[in-house]
Amino acid sequence: MADSIFDATDPFALTSDWLAEAEASEPNDPNAMALATVDADGMPDVRIVLLKEVERDAFVFFTNLDSAKGRQIAATGQAALVLHWKTLRRQVRARGDVERVPDAQADAYYASRPLGSRLGAWASRQSRPLDGRQTLVDAVEDAKARFGDDPPRPDFWGGFRIRPRQIEFWKDGEYRLHDRERWSRDGAGWTRQRLYP
Repeated sequence: MADSIFDATDPFALTSDWLAEAEASEPNDPNAMALATVDADGMPDVRIVLLKEVERDAFVFFTNLDSAKGRQIAATGQAALVLHWKTLRRQVRARGDVERVPDAQADAYYASRPLGSRLGAWASRQSRPLDGRQTLVDAVEDAKARFGDDPPRPDFWGGFRIRPRQIEFWKDGEYRLHDRERWSRDGAGWTRQRLYP
């Protein structure tokens, strides 16, 4: 296998390194990623979510499982993501298979969230029509009255693990002569290919 143009031996370690650099330079949410799914009609759908963990072989995020993205992932079992860091002029793209994280992992992350976010998870019927902001505010107050300061994780809220089949790294180059490298899963390992910009 050819040497990586980014001197990397593991795509998840490279992603983690770039993310750590972004944490020092990006003004907001260096872990923000565009997540793409496909609906029942084959229409692409994309939105920004927060990458919460880079595992040994997967990327993890959390959401309302009944949201549009949750239902689309449940139907197809696949998704794609892009992390873009404008200050570093780099991006990481990945696409692959998706699975739910274990309940214990979802419980641990949910418990680490601020109280308002935990109550908001109960209050929001994510992706469904909302007649006005006050309805949402009232739902948060209802959740607070019901659960107090220690709401449990709703059974409709959890995490997903994207296990990429492909990961592509991109670094800006002068005159748009960018560096691009695609890693493709090959059994238990990876093959690498440099790409034209």
